[in-house]
Amino acid sequence: MSPMWSSFVSSRSQQSSRAGGDEEENPGGDRRRLPRLKIPGKIWKNSKQKKNPAAEEEQEEVQEEQEEQEQLEETSRRLIIREEQLFCQDCVDEEEEDQLQRELEALQLQILMVIHNTFTSSSSSSSSSSSGQVGALRSAVASIQQQEEQDRRWAGRPAGRVPAWRPQKCLSSHNTLLCNMVESRLTEAADDESGGADQLSSPVKREVCRLGKRVKEDLLTVVRMVKDCYPPQMDILNVYAGLYQQRFSARLIRLAASGLEPDDCSYLLFWVNHCYPHDILKHEELEGKIKTACLGSLLLQDDLTRLEEQYLTHTEDKVKLWLNTALKKEEESWLSGKTPELIDHYYFSPLAIDVIQVLDGSLNEFRCVIREQSKAERITAHLESFLSSYKKSVEDFVKGNHGNVRSVMKAHLVCGEQFRDYITGTCVTEQQRRRCLDTLSALKDCGYRCLTCPSQLKVCCSQLWTSGWLDGSLPVVDSLLDSLNQHLSDLSDLKPACRQAVLSVLHQDVALQYVKRMMKTRRKSREQQVGGAQRMIEDSRKINDFFAEGGCSDSSWLGSMLCSIAEILRLQDPGSVQLEVVLLTRTFPDFSDAHVSALLSLKTGLSAADVRSIRRSVEENRPLDASSNHGPPFFSMVKVKWINNKINQMGLKT
Repeated sequence: MSPMWSSFVSSRSQQSSRAGGDEEENPGGDRRRLPRLKIPGKIWKNSKQKKNPAAEEEQEEVQEEQEEQEQLEETSRRLIIREEQLFCQDCVDEEEEDQLQRELEALQLQILMVIHNTFTSSSSSSSSSSSGQVGALRSAVASIQQQEEQDRRWAGRPAGRVPAWRPQKCLSSHNTLLCNMVESRLTEAADDESGGADQLSSPVKREVCRLGKRVKEDLLTVVRMVKDCYPPQMDILNVYAGLYQQRFSARLIRLAASGLEPDDCSYLLFWVNHCYPHDILKHEELEGKIKTACLGSLLLQDDLTRLEEQYLTHTEDKVKLWLNTALKKEEESWLSGKTPELIDHYYFSPLAIDVIQVLDGSLNEFRCVIREQSKAERITAHLESFLSSYKKSVEDFVKGNHGNVRSVMKAHLVCGEQFRDYITGTCVTEQQRRRCLDTLSALKDCGYRCLTCPSQLKVCCSQLWTSGWLDGSLPVVDSLLDSLNQHLSDLSDLKPACRQAVLSVLHQDVALQYVKRMMKTRRKSREQQVGGAQRMIEDSRKINDFFAEGGCSDSSWLGSMLCSIAEILRLQDPGSVQLEVVLLTRTFPDFSDAHVSALLSLKTGLSAADVRSIRRSVEENRPLDASSNHGPPFFSMVKVKWINNKINQMGLKT
């Protein structure tokens, strides 16, 4: 018998002794009759037993005890009838009264023993033993209800006509026993070295794990085996849930006040904010049956806030240190002159994967440890700072005269794409996402400038709209593409997705230089406009074919845009020109009034009134919602502010 149980039985025996009836023997020395209630063999067992094998003997004892315990309800009913009969007489027989009291005490002891054994069958491998325990528990609960009802019957009767043992308060004793049982089971679990938590790294973690596992196992036992033994109005599952919450909480509060190491702090928060509310209270067998709103948190608010702040501060410091160390290691590799590793014939750097793993691991842990998910921005803010430092390091490296600069940039264009994919799908604030993507765009531009030397484009495109280009004697675009072909042959060791991105940017830059040069040319004759338009269409086809053959298919819209401009130059009828300009404006939201004016200034066949009419029509037909346009931004990169002065001078302003 456990110390807790012995103490409880002793206290119950003292409370139930009847005033003036403490003697156990008659004055003559004869011992009174033994109680007629049969007491289980495990308490008072006859020393003369059959000499059967141990297994058979144990089985017989268990069966006998189960049969006796399942008779508790009938025994309780019989004793209540005797009590009613005894106290309805004018003169109560004292000996019979004492005998009845002892039998009731034995009954209550037996009831409490069954309650005390509630969880013993859950660990038993014998289904018959579990079934017997459930039957005994159901009988014990029914007996408690009978005795509680009998207490109510005697309430209000004259004191002299009420049995000294009434009220018995079986339910109160039952509730007290449950409190002691829960405390005892959690104490036992905390001290149990075989509790399945040996793999954990600290005593605090092992204790929290053992306690949590015991709470989960016992609550599942209650819902599976115990709950149906009690009447619904007793709500026994929530009674147990409340008791386990109180005791579990008290132990965690004590641990929280002891000054926890960072790992212990995060593990305790993991149980408080995730495991307990989600894995236990929302277990598929418990969810909806436990009144979780009434339970609250396992920790006091002040303790919870303090531990969460401790965890966040430590995690921030850890993430910052890891990211800085990763970047420093990468910088040392660049400056040492090393060429990045080739994987599948493409240059590769592990920097992005290392950083993403650090952040992903920290954020995954954060989601299970901290209640307010918005505080994750304290961790993701360090990604923003890291990317800024990373961009600056790359830009400084490109400025230096390093022999490995092209191979390094190829590897880090891949890193940039990996970071972009991660940030796009990560739960960061919108402001953080925008700033991070802007930084990555600048990083990509740096890599683009390093690998393509865009300054050469201006030199090549400066020959556009010259007489040699117009008459076809000067193959400007052919020469440009031959130069690009030689330059881009070095990109075979760049990952295909990044190579396509570089080609797409380069295609856009070629078109941009082409349009800029066109916008800056002087007004041409009608024949020059028609010839230039035809030349633009041919150039557009050549440029599109060149990039398509290189594997860049997502920038073909640039060719369509150049053809639209060429069509505006070719047409001479003001109405037709107006229609084409309106279509171009509706396709590209950034085709502004200044761009319209610059393009129309190339045409000689339009009067000032025609130009004003076209510009007015453009404004009337421009979509109010720019997002309804499907063309990507392009013309915003073509600066034509100078044209406004020219428009004013020509008197074309509407």
